[in-house]
Amino acid sequence: MQGDCLKILQGPSHEGQVWRADDGRSYLYQGDCLKFLETLAADSIDCIWTDPPYLLSNDGITCVAGRMVKVNKGEWDRSRGVDLDHEFNRTWLAACKRVLKPSGTIWVSGTLHVYLSVGMAMQQLGFRILNDIVWEKPAPPPNLGCRCFTHSTEVLLWATKAKKGSKDRHVFNYEAMKAENGGKQMKSVWRFSTPSVDEKRYGKHPTQKPIALIARCLRASTNAGDLVLDPFAGSGSTGVAALMLRRGFIGCEQDAAYAKLAGRRLNDAAGGEAVVDDRHGPEDRAGQGSLFTHASKA
Repeated sequence: MQGDCLKILQGPSHEGQVWRADDGRSYLYQGDCLKFLETLAADSIDCIWTDPPYLLSNDGITCVAGRMVKVNKGEWDRSRGVDLDHEFNRTWLAACKRVLKPSGTIWVSGTLHVYLSVGMAMQQLGFRILNDIVWEKPAPPPNLGCRCFTHSTEVLLWATKAKKGSKDRHVFNYEAMKAENGGKQMKSVWRFSTPSVDEKRYGKHPTQKPIALIARCLRASTNAGDLVLDPFAGSGSTGVAALMLRRGFIGCEQDAAYAKLAGRRLNDAAGGEAVVDDRHGPEDRAGQGSLFTHASKA
């Protein structure tokens, strides 16, 4: 018998499954997120936490570990112009809104390159924006151009599908957040370090987010047993945070290499079986050879 997460999938077969938890509640798929979202039933997801392409790969430079490097992340991160970029954001956000429960919420992380478009698209689609959380990085890379301030923050837009005043009420664990903040109301500026070395032990993603940041969002806006979705799963950090908090997780990642990386991290967090053919991927590290089963896709 298939697990709870698979019950909300509409199609009879689902090629591209990379990882599944032993308890049958959580899954990761590799493929196009828009096509994947079409397979999910409407009004089935409690919360979405995602980090979409920032569309900033413009051949500029940045500083990584003290070295000057190109900002280019890949073709998936290249801008196609303001209008097409905004249409892309409207399209995937509309698909996300369809699968959210009436009281569901969505978190979208981004820099100035994308969050203005995301915020406008949310409003155009009828989302109600609840907060703009500012993530402050304590040790950001220096600004090599010296023609503007050092970029040291990212913004997380938190929005709900529920209309103001409707019977559908989004989850906000106010008392828990207050307790985490020493008995005071938690403010909207959060200070977290970037992902630790341990979070990158299976490999890294160029826009990887710290688990602690995502976990706080999920503690605030979901309850144990809720179902969390990430359509741009990257290295799987949303899933790791969800599993640590006893939430179910469904993720989709387009890039095959990052999907394999995410599968390893999810497997480590919850245990499970990887079902993608990994024979031509990177070698498993010592002691990790059992993480993936060399099985062909259905």
